[in-house]
Amino acid sequence: MTKRDVILAALRFQDVPYTPWDWGPTAQCAQRLREHLGTDDLGPLLDGHFVGVWAAIGHFDEVDANHVRDLYGVVWDRTIDQDIGTPCEWPIRAPRDLDDYEFPDAADPSLYAGIPKALARHKDRFSIYMLGFSLYERAWTMRGMTDLLMDMVERPQFVERLLDRIVEHNLQQIHHALEYNVDAVYFGDDYGQQTGLIFGIEHWRHFIRPRLQRMFHPVKEAGKFVSMHSCGRVQELFDDLVAIGLNLFNPFQPEVMDVLDLLKRYRGRLAFHGGMSVQKILPFGTVAEVRAQTRRLIEAGRRGGYVFSPSHSVPYDVPPENLVAMVEELKAQPGYRA
Repeated sequence: MTKRDVILAALRFQDVPYTPWDWGPTAQCAQRLREHLGTDDLGPLLDGHFVGVWAAIGHFDEVDANHVRDLYGVVWDRTIDQDIGTPCEWPIRAPRDLDDYEFPDAADPSLYAGIPKALARHKDRFSIYMLGFSLYERAWTMRGMTDLLMDMVERPQFVERLLDRIVEHNLQQIHHALEYNVDAVYFGDDYGQQTGLIFGIEHWRHFIRPRLQRMFHPVKEAGKFVSMHSCGRVQELFDDLVAIGLNLFNPFQPEVMDVLDLLKRYRGRLAFHGGMSVQKILPFGTVAEVRAQTRRLIEAGRRGGYVFSPSHSVPYDVPPENLVAMVEELKAQPGYRA
């Protein structure tokens, strides 16, 4: 079986020859790993089961040494977070600004020019078109989080207009992605914090669910899988997400979710990607503890429905020794062949 075949079996809740995985480090973590391993090539250590592709619509232009501007007009401060950054200037300063705002041209074919080559390099892997900041996140980065949350209460019609324009913009990307026959489309859209939803389930059902369903629809119609990322304690959304077509949920945070219980409860309905703590076990556990937890999660995934991963891009504070031990356990599975 290829790596793609193993992922397909997992998503279909079939027995798998081994528990598949896919993970990635932040920029600072990656540099620490290179120094630890004495090589610039992290490929053998990462060596996952997914190949992610995306449009160049996520391009950033440098403003100065610590700031970049994306194609949506948002300025990001990278003083601390060097992977994405923190929005510090946004284009929709007042609701009236939406009237004249122009989204980047998602129909521009040059934005997708790099996808065929990336897919060709990894024919054995499960291919995913990555649509980050897919709805709520795109809206708050363009408007500012505090203002958008207030808008949901005071100016709901404006929020609906903004979200609808984001959906139309995203549907262009989705239709382009499906032309490349990718296996799945990934929607990144954080709704949670450690204690629950940021804006409550009723607002989520009003503003978010119907628009997610519109974006999921062409993916499902094409016979492809739908993957979604949302940090935080968001399990109260799972039944809604399954109902509108979600197949794979990430990052599956063990600090706020009982991962083993959820794997059992949603078997046959929803698969999970994540589960290894980046808040506790990986940064603060011993090598032996990391190995033990990796083996527990491997065992939990043997009947399918699960793709192993740390519960987010691995941050700088995780010791390289722990990541090496984690990967060694993954590759030591009896059914795995490099």
